[in-house]
Amino acid sequence: MENTTATPKRDFSLEEHLKSRRASGAKLLVPYITAGYCKDWLATVAAIAAAGADAIEIGIPFSDPIMDGPVIQAASQAALERGVTPASAMAELATLAVPVPLVVMTYCNLAFHAGFARFAGWLQDGGVTGSIFPDLPMENATEWSEVAAAHDIANILLVAPTTPPARAKRIAEVSRGFVYGVGLMGVTGVRDSLAQSASMIASSLKALTEQVVLIGVGISTPDQAREVAAHSDGVVVGSALVKRLNEGEGPDGAYDFVASLRSALDSVPRP
Repeated sequence: MENTTATPKRDFSLEEHLKSRRASGAKLLVPYITAGYCKDWLATVAAIAAAGADAIEIGIPFSDPIMDGPVIQAASQAALERGVTPASAMAELATLAVPVPLVVMTYCNLAFHAGFARFAGWLQDGGVTGSIFPDLPMENATEWSEVAAAHDIANILLVAPTTPPARAKRIAEVSRGFVYGVGLMGVTGVRDSLAQSASMIASSLKALTEQVVLIGVGISTPDQAREVAAHSDGVVVGSALVKRLNEGEGPDGAYDFVASLRSALDSVPRP
């Protein structure tokens, strides 16, 4: 896959884009990769978009990633050793034209250290229209959410399997872009089998909100993606893809894996 380098003007509203795709009957696919894990990471982003992603989650590497398991930690460490920073990652991303929204996943310490306005400016310059901070609870998210919104960035909040229904409903009300349902307790990683909690939280969130509901963490195969998507609007897939990239599969391998996920999701019966 070849990298397309041109300075794009991205006018995506993440929420509108995902809701439009949902209204068309599509099950949504959001793959994750770590920014700067290797020198051709932008080509991998382009390949993922071409393979049928509805949005792409870009991880900004952090030295203390509390939600990430060994696979994503390894990719983050490789990026940090290459000297990747939030500003450099966004500067690189700004050169890439892709036809889907981009979402950044990282930790609030990075944004707080830089200053929220400065950090949001980096994301906006990179063409990013969504943010995920897994260490930022709803009660402390107001300031970042307001700054992000001023830069046309939707702040996405997470709901755990153990979150009480009343709190989950409130999180869904204030989340923008989509609601991220965490499929199982624990860190990210490749799983041989799907946790029962993934389908359970998908069904419970769908009953609580009209917002787009995507489920991530612990979804590793096309069959697992298909199973969870039967109860939700779609899936986020990270470690299973990053594992392939860590093993050297590159943009072509990423394309093939994401295409297999896309095919599986397209086979989910429409209601």
